[in-house]
Amino acid sequence: MAKRKVLKFPDERLRKVSKKVTEFDDELAELLDDMRETMYANDGMGLAAPQVGVPIRAVIMDISGNFFEFINPEIVHAEGEQEDEEGCLSVGNFNDVVKRPLKVTVRAQDRLGYKYEITGEKYFARCVCHELDHLDGILFIDRSKNGKEYIKKYGKK
Repeated sequence: MAKRKVLKFPDERLRKVSKKVTEFDDELAELLDDMRETMYANDGMGLAAPQVGVPIRAVIMDISGNFFEFINPEIVHAEGEQEDEEGCLSVGNFNDVVKRPLKVTVRAQDRLGYKYEITGEKYFARCVCHELDHLDGILFIDRSKNGKEYIKKYGKK
């Protein structure tokens, strides 16, 4: 395992739509392991592959000591609503309030390619939505209350 560099806004690679994973091999396993080490080294709770410069549909999360890997994830059901503060390893020292679903069901694959579904609510749902947004080039500042001001101030290289 190796710690990788986390891309920071306004790096344009964070705005790209990620490609579907088609090869479930040692390279993918190594990336997931590196992402895990990188996330923990940066005191994160989630990390998407695009955040370490790999534009594929892969996400990891640690919610209250429960570790998750999502390959080719998609939200197949969402309900309710919650608002709370979010931050991001790719954004830096800026937190802001974002509205998210209260409960989500995610369909994904594991590192071996096996398909599964999982349903979670509250913080799990918030983290899933946040991380899956990264796969479509969306940052939480695009959805947050004061994100437009942040983008305006820091969005130029």
